[in-house]
Amino acid sequence: MKEITEEKLENYFKRTEEAIKIIKKGMPPKRSLLYDVAKDFLLMIESYFEDAKAFKERGDYVTAFASLNYAYGWIDAGVRLGIFDVGDDDVRFTLAK
Repeated sequence: MKEITEEKLENYFKRTEEAIKIIKKGMPPKRSLLYDVAKDFLLMIESYFEDAKAFKERGDYVTAFASLNYAYGWIDAGVRLGIFDVGDDDVRFTLAK
């Protein structure tokens, strides 16, 4: 496949949105030193996700897809570092072990 279809893009939007909901539930407690780090990660994740929406609206599927992958990269980095607790969900997330 040499192009990004609307179906593929929608699938990635859905997967990323679901992952964002999960990591928001797995935020560290506010009193934790990691809380501010998690907020920073979440800001980056949500910014790339919103950018992806804007690129899609303009018809730029390639850049929208890239933005979604950047968002998910931040998600996986946060999960792997232990910033977000996603339990044992190694289907959606890259866990440390």
